[in-house]
Amino acid sequence: MITRTRLAAGVCALLAALTAGLAFPAGAAAGEPTGQDAPKVDLVLDVSGSMRARDIDGRSRMAAAKQAFNEVLDATPEGVELGIRTLGADYRGDDRRTGCKDTAQLYPVGPLDRTEAKTAVATLSPTGWTPIGPALLKAAGDLDGGDGSKRIVLISDGEDTCAPLDPCEVAREIAAKGIGLTIDTLGLVPTAKLSRQLSCIAEATGGTYTSVEHQEELTDKVNELVERAADPVVTPVPAEGAAACAQARTLESGLYSDRAESGQQRWYRVDVRPGQELRAAVSVAADRAVNPGHGVLLRAVTAKGREIVRGEAAGHGRTDVVSTGLRYPKADSDDEEAPAEAVCLAVSHSFSAASGVKTTPGLPLELTVDVVDAPDPAGDVAAFGLGRGWWLLGVLVLAGFLAGLVWGWLSRWRVAVWRTN
Repeated sequence: MITRTRLAAGVCALLAALTAGLAFPAGAAAGEPTGQDAPKVDLVLDVSGSMRARDIDGRSRMAAAKQAFNEVLDATPEGVELGIRTLGADYRGDDRRTGCKDTAQLYPVGPLDRTEAKTAVATLSPTGWTPIGPALLKAAGDLDGGDGSKRIVLISDGEDTCAPLDPCEVAREIAAKGIGLTIDTLGLVPTAKLSRQLSCIAEATGGTYTSVEHQEELTDKVNELVERAADPVVTPVPAEGAAACAQARTLESGLYSDRAESGQQRWYRVDVRPGQELRAAVSVAADRAVNPGHGVLLRAVTAKGREIVRGEAAGHGRTDVVSTGLRYPKADSDDEEAPAEAVCLAVSHSFSAASGVKTTPGLPLELTVDVVDAPDPAGDVAAFGLGRGWWLLGVLVLAGFLAGLVWGWLSRWRVAVWRTN
């Protein structure tokens, strides 16, 4: 039993090592984390008049937010550049136009001076309006530049009061810029309307929404999001697809992001040399309300327009991401100077926006491209349905034959002993 257990453990370890080697190939490619720039976080806090409400563990929402910020500042990992922006903190009047411009950088995004940041937080007092949309636009500018991870953490207790600048549309526009920025949202004692709005903002950029009703929940969640910013991330490289194969951009192996409207084809080009295999996958996400019934199509096409292979998938009303993929092995050639083949990838989807929902910018898509050495054809051909299992079959036959000989000898010996006795 011990021997079998060790053998099983060894086989599992070998399989794990092989899987790791396949899943994480050596070398950096487009879209992989480089670690060159420090991660950046901008905490955006609602300081409107409603933050005076005393419904978080018997304290005001503002007091709870201040305590949470102080604890978060103490726990911020080294190397994370953190800033604090406010919305509704300065203007006390009733002029909507002025109130909707009331957003300011309380502490600039950069290396953290905890004492200075805490001093700035201590000055906050609930005041005015709730310009979430304008604050998000400014916060995106606070994080501009660099290729490290970027995260906005929005904390609000009320929905935006500055429509028609819809915060969801603002979040989609930020995501469409392809700067790899994620917006996470937290609702303090939220209403159903606020929950819908904050969820919409977060979904537009791949972030998370959390409802908060207690001091400890607020501190823990903001801490978690700030710490998450310090984790290595893979940021897709923006790659705008062309309207036709002939104008398509040539991509190397890596992870890419783009936007596509319903029914629109986005074309990309990949060079595949003889003896190589193209592996491609695409995911399209619904970052807004869509009608039920949708799908995504990925096609590999020659430069002359002949379809080589396709991958397609369908979803329904409850599916917000649909993915598919394909593989194309290019036959090897005896000519070492044989040129690479230009393979065009066409991506399209059939998501349709619900009534009254804007269709621009298009839905976000992520395209993964990997060009690898093709598997050895001789090693992959199935021989009578067994392929590489022939050696295992031979071992089993030999083991069975030897076991049969031993069992037969033991049986004859036992019979001989019985007759003698």
